Amino acid sequence: MRVKIIERYIIRELLIPFVVIIVILAGLYASFISGRFLAGALTESLGVMAMLKLVMLKTVISLDILMQLALYVAIVVGLGRLHRDQEINVLRSAGVSDRRIIYAVLMVAIPIGIIIGLLSIFVRPWAYQENFSLNAQAEAELNTDRFQAGRFYGSEGSGRVIYIQSKDGPDKQMRNVFHYVNKGDSSEIIVAKEGWQQQFQIGQRSQVHLSDGFVYRFMHSTTKDTIAQFDKLVYFTDKGGSAGYARKSATSWHLAGSDQPRDIAELQWRLSRPIGTILLALIAIAFTRSSPRQDKGERHLFIAAMVFAMYYILGGLAQTWVEQGTVGSLPGVWWLYALMLIAAFGLLSSSPEQRMLLRR
Repeated sequence: MRVKIIERYIIRELLIPFVVIIVILAGLYASFISGRFLAGALTESLGVMAMLKLVMLKTVISLDILMQLALYVAIVVGLGRLHRDQEINVLRSAGVSDRRIIYAVLMVAIPIGIIIGLLSIFVRPWAYQENFSLNAQAEAELNTDRFQAGRFYGSEGSGRVIYIQSKDGPDKQMRNVFHYVNKGDSSEIIVAKEGWQQQFQIGQRSQVHLSDGFVYRFMHSTTKDTIAQFDKLVYFTDKGGSAGYARKSATSWHLAGSDQPRDIAELQWRLSRPIGTILLALIAIAFTRSSPRQDKGERHLFIAAMVFAMYYILGGLAQTWVEQGTVGSLPGVWWLYALMLIAAFGLLSSSPEQRMLLRR
């Protein structure tokens, strides 16, 4: 019973800073993303509710990394405080082995690792798909949903000018549409009495459906100008999501059936998230040792921060190597976690405070 109480105490000392840190990190990230969107006038393109949804989706996408960092810092800070306050020494003198302390850390790290794995394998692809859809809708040049009636909208990059006299109806049906675009060797003018925008979908080009109008095409180098009348016209512009978008938003089941290096790298990256979380937790234990001298504790914190930065950089490098075919599907990205396992075992066993672990 005494051991269970002690384990619950250690778990509480880790969970409290973890929750505080993840809330702070998620809040800071969401604030940063919101500031970027506001600076880019995204609210004018999509509206406030859509912008808030986009901020939420981007925060969800980043949660796996944020949770890994929060757990890592929580262990370094939580166990570090127990060492500085001599509580760990008191626990050892009461017969609590280092094995039980590591076990208590794993009782926190394993469930959080499972949650991170679920986020990475299932939730993150869905969030990417929704995010790409909203982003493409906001950035699409010919997105009439963001245009107000009675105003001219122009683009210097493409020489496009659009004017809509009025909008009405639940689907914002447009009336008296004017569209001009400079295509380099020619200019094109489209006028239509009615029009409406098809809802944007990933992988499709933006579509505007027009009815009852004319197309005027003026050639710059010749006099072969043309005029065409139409009852219905579908105007396509702006390419859909890229291959990178499709890969990140693809289901893990779909990636598992692919033999493409980029798909393999994406799948292995997703599957490695919970493993990396648990190994980082074990490595973090080695940096919780403190000394009566404060400078040594600060040095341990600095080294712990450098270790996490190195893990983050090597993780991206391992994925890139698999994507480029430099490293095959085996060892894939798994060599990094093999090194982390060796490092965790070495750090824990070489620590003077952890040597008793091997003797028990």
